[in-house]
This record gives sequence, structure tokens and C-alpha cells, in this order.
Amino acid sequence: MARLLQASPKFHSSDWHVANKMQCASTESQKSSSERVVAESQRLVDEIEKTTQKTQSNVNKKIEQRLEEIKFWKRELDNKLEQIVKETEVLLTFKIRLEKALESCKEPLLISQKCLLNRQRRPGIDLVHDKVEQELIKEAEVLQGVIALLERTLEQTNEQIRLNRSAKYNLEMDVKDKFTALMIDSYCASLTNNTPDIRYTDNTVKTEGNFVSPEDWLYFSNINVEKADMQRNNSVALRVLIDSILSQAVNDMFKQYEMVNIAFRNRANEVRDAKQKLEMLLSEVMEETASQEMNIAALKKAIADKEGPVKVAQTRLEARNHRPGVELCYDTVQYRLTGEVQEITNNIQRQVEMMKEWGNLWLKDTLVLAETELKGLRRRQLSLEEEIQTKADTLYVDEVLCKPMRESVCLNNF
Repeated sequence: MARLLQASPKFHSSDWHVANKMQCASTESQKSSSERVVAESQRLVDEIEKTTQKTQSNVNKKIEQRLEEIKFWKRELDNKLEQIVKETEVLLTFKIRLEKALESCKEPLLISQKCLLNRQRRPGIDLVHDKVEQELIKEAEVLQGVIALLERTLEQTNEQIRLNRSAKYNLEMDVKDKFTALMIDSYCASLTNNTPDIRYTDNTVKTEGNFVSPEDWLYFSNINVEKADMQRNNSVALRVLIDSILSQAVNDMFKQYEMVNIAFRNRANEVRDAKQKLEMLLSEVMEETASQEMNIAALKKAIADKEGPVKVAQTRLEARNHRPGVELCYDTVQYRLTGEVQEITNNIQRQVEMMKEWGNLWLKDTLVLAETELKGLRRRQLSLEEEIQTKADTLYVDEVLCKPMRESVCLNNF
């Protein structure tokens, strides 16, 4: 208790003054230091504010520049996209022309093949490898060549359409990305320090990952534009080629079509002339046949007419040759009987004078010869009739079976 009540040690007055001075000096020092910090902080704040404003202003300019660059390339891409779309649409119409041309070639080819098949039905000697058949075969070859060329061109057109659409797809994707980038950068350009929805985000400052360099970005769009231009130019060249092919194809087809028709007309005239000549010969043969039949009838009648008198005269002479003795006299009766036989014989000889080239023939030999000639005339008549029918059948094949089919062919510009 006594220790508790013991008084605290007291400082000297000088200590008090020293302590007071030190406190004031320390406070002044701290105050000065604080003032320097405040001044430095204010300077730093002003400097950072200026730097930040300058940087932000620079970023804003860069964003504006980037926006203009994106807009420029988007316009370029939109322009190329429009061009490739229009070119593809035009090329599609050319594809339709090719398909229609290809389809229109099938019927003429089928008709040519049917004509060749029908002409195999020509009978006999008329089944000849004539000019018509040669031109028909050539026509079929021309049509098959045109069809093969059109098929190859159609395949090439389909491939070009695919390439056009591929270029179109690349342009569309690039335009879509450019539009998205334009929207994002436009949004960024609209942001200010007072925009309500600005916020802190984590891990935004990074350069690795999917970032590409400006050069690669420019190269990518430039390649898309160049590919689109190349495919469009290829498509235009292909359309020119298709026009040329279609024009040449229809010209070749029409030219050969006319050559076949000319060959048909010439062959029909040739067959018709041959048929008319054969018909004239047949008429002459039939007239000669009738004449020969009349001749044979006359010969038969002549033979029949002469047999009686000759037999009577010869029988009388034979009977009188048997008279006995002195009764075998060459009297007037004998003289007249002998003259009668000679007269009849001379008459028969005069009837065969027209057959001099075969020598002196008896009337019966002349009859045999006439009948042989009649058989020959009839055989010739049958042969001529068969040949005329052959020519008629040939004309039927060419003018009835083939001609109407060919007239149904319609060759128009593709």
C-alpha cells in the first residue's frame, strides 16, 4: 500500500522542453512529408490522367481506323459475294440449257438407230451399204459425239457450280465474321468512362490462343476475294465455251441431218427410176410373152393343119407303090401326089424362115424352140416382178418407215 502511494518519478523542466520541441519537430517533419506525398500524388494523378486520356484517345482512333478497315473489306466481300451469286445463277441457266440440249439429242439418235434397223429389212440385192446407210451411221456417230461432249461439259459445269458455291460460302463466312467484328468494335467505340455497363473482367489481357496477326487477317480476306474472282472468271470462260459448244453442236447436227435427208431423196429417186425401168422391161416381156404364146398357138395349129394332108398324100403314095407289075405306073395321080407332098413340105419350110439362125428346122422343132423361149420369158417375167417388188419394199422402208420419223425431228438452237 505504501508502494502504491509512492509518487511517480518527475522529469526535469529541461526534459519537458526538449520533449515538447521534439514533438513539434516530428510533427512538422511528418506534415512536410505528407504534403510532399500529397503533392507527388496530385502530380502523379494528373500525369496518369493525361496519359490515360491520351492512350484512350489513341485507342479510340485505332478502333475508328479498324472500323473503317473492316467496313472497307466488308464492302469488298459483299461486292464479290453479289458477283459470284449472280454468276452462279447465270451458270445455272447454262446448266439447264446443257441438260435440255442433252435430252433433245437422244430422240434424233434413237431415230437414226431405228432407221438403220428398219433398213436392214430391205430385201435381196437392195440390202446394200449405200450412201444413205453411210450418212446414217455418220449421223449416229455425230450425235453420240455430241452427247459425250455435252455430258463432259455438264460435268465440268457442275464442278464449276460447286467451286462457285464454295467461294460463295467462304465469302459469306468472312462477311459474317466481318459483320460480327464490326458490331463488336462499334460497341467498343461507343463505350465511355461513364457508360453504365462497363465492368472489370478477368484474364482479358492476353495475346496467345486464337489471335492472328493483322497480316494474316488481311491475307485471309484477300485470298477469299482472289478465289472468288478466279472462280467467277472461270465461270465466265466456261459460259463462253458452253455457248460455243452448243452452237457448234446444233450446226453439226443440222448439217448431218440435211446430208442424210439428201441421201434419202437421192436414193429414193434412184430406186424409183430403177423400178420404172424394170416396169417398162416387164411390160415389154409381157408383150413378148403374149406374142410368143400366139406364135406357139399358130405353130401348133399349122402342125395340126399339115398333118392330115401329109398323112393322106403319103398314105396314098405308099398304097400305090404296091401296085403289081405294069400297073406300077408313074401316072398323073402319082405325079400330083408327089407334088402335093413337096408343096406341103415347102410351105412348112417357109413358116420357119424366121428361125434362120438355128438353121433349117422342122415345124415341130420350131414349136419346141418357141416353147423354150416362152418358158424363158416367163422366168424373166417372174424375176422382174420380184425385183420390182424388191424396189417397192425398199421405197416402203425409206419413205414410209423412215421418212415420217425423220420429219418429226425438230432441231432448234440450244
